[in-house]
Amino acid sequence: MKIGVVGCGAVGSYYGARLLQAGNEVWFLLRSDYEKVKKDGVFFESVAGNFHVSPHAASSPEQIGICDLVLIGLKTTANSEFSRLIKPLVGSHTLILTLQNGLGNEEKLADLFGAENILGGLCFVCLNRIKPGYIRHIEHGKILLGEFGRPALPRTHAIAEMFSLHGVPCVVSDNLRKAHWDKLIWNIPYNGLGVAAAAGYETVISGGKVDFSRVGECLPTAQLHADQRWVDLLIGLMEEVVETANALGLGICRSRIQENIESTACMGDYWASTLLDFKKRNELEVDSLFKIPLSEGKKVGVNMPRLEKMTSVIEQLSTLCKRK
Repeated sequence: MKIGVVGCGAVGSYYGARLLQAGNEVWFLLRSDYEKVKKDGVFFESVAGNFHVSPHAASSPEQIGICDLVLIGLKTTANSEFSRLIKPLVGSHTLILTLQNGLGNEEKLADLFGAENILGGLCFVCLNRIKPGYIRHIEHGKILLGEFGRPALPRTHAIAEMFSLHGVPCVVSDNLRKAHWDKLIWNIPYNGLGVAAAAGYETVISGGKVDFSRVGECLPTAQLHADQRWVDLLIGLMEEVVETANALGLGICRSRIQENIESTACMGDYWASTLLDFKKRNELEVDSLFKIPLSEGKKVGVNMPRLEKMTSVIEQLSTLCKRK
């Protein structure tokens, strides 16, 4: 397959590299890392074994042209760029697979390119981009794949098999919407509280006004787990997500809460993506991770007070971040 990777941060680069190792023709669409990757490729320091790849490097989508598969690893804050970045890569047969966080991404792609060739993937992985052309793979790596708005088709199973045969555990779901909400059980509390904690515990639980003169550091996973106050909030947020998902008819077991707590313990002091964005003062993925799920809860009559207060704090903190 000819594959174009749009959004070559940690996630896009890692999974694009695995598809390159599978023997595909893989193009990375790059901005700041273009010269480095074109010259030296990308090095991965990985728990599964270090490796290096040299993808085709492009600085514009027109250089890549029509692809069989487009892999999207963009931050959701860049979704307004979908048309400009992706349209030159799409033909009548092109599959578009988004690996982005949160809710609403497949819908936006379907509005632009039609729903029939849109797929979604949820990545259960600890990855960080350390510097241009250098990605650190800390733990995990599984992808859950599904079709947008329909059960999985043979093409979805074929992509999953391609990943699975080249170092990426991959499973297929017939209910992508349920899978998204299942992942929000982790994403909302760990990405959200990790950032909101910079405003202080009392501010987070009240949803009050942030004192910007006293904004501190984010709290990665192990530090959240080390304080029972934060653990209680983690669990409370997870309960709200599960309750909303079930009000939507998705049937998620409450046992997923403890499973997420336990699976996070092996990550050490992991900095989730939103924490890194806040540390770098990059724009935060507020809508897809927090505001859209909150809106979905309100639509089905579920009260999500912890999420509402935390989102208010994150929106205030986001004013410190650069707008790109």
